[in-house]
Amino acid sequence: MSSFTDIVPSPKMASSSWVSTRALLTPAKTPTSTTLFLPRPACLILHSTPHPSLSLSSPKLFLSPLPASPPQKYVYPDPIPEFAEAETQKFKSELFKKLSKDKDTFGDDLDAVIEVCVEVFNNFLHKEYGGPGTLLVEPFTDMFVALKEKKLPGAPVAARASLLWAQNYVDHDWEVWNSNSP
Repeated sequence: MSSFTDIVPSPKMASSSWVSTRALLTPAKTPTSTTLFLPRPACLILHSTPHPSLSLSSPKLFLSPLPASPPQKYVYPDPIPEFAEAETQKFKSELFKKLSKDKDTFGDDLDAVIEVCVEVFNNFLHKEYGGPGTLLVEPFTDMFVALKEKKLPGAPVAARASLLWAQNYVDHDWEVWNSNSP
């Protein structure tokens, strides 16, 4: 003769713990279960079984782990070369407008600063950018380092302006580009 106990979530313990709804009685009266607190990844089955070595009043506990499914990985699309080219041109134009307002910082090196930033940004768009969620900070730190290595003025200003522009436009431009594609 087998019976399963009723198991419901404890209101005090939210959904992470379970308690029996049966009142706790002494083993001499009826089979009982006790309050059990288990981590979420286990499935609890309380089962009273008649077995010669067990009295009917001692419930047998079976724990079986719930199968874990591997997390689904989102695969970002590959970079789109045509988008990378168009976005690089837009970036170059906008960065020139922004940085040319600060002639004191860049002086005669403005074109060289912009070329370094454009080269790094273009490489990133061609090799790594696959749409929203893939805009990284690394290309902008790479810009900063490249400008410093070439001893060009305004590395922090140029890298920051590039990053802010990218954060404001690249993901949106990518979505517009792909909504217009067949």
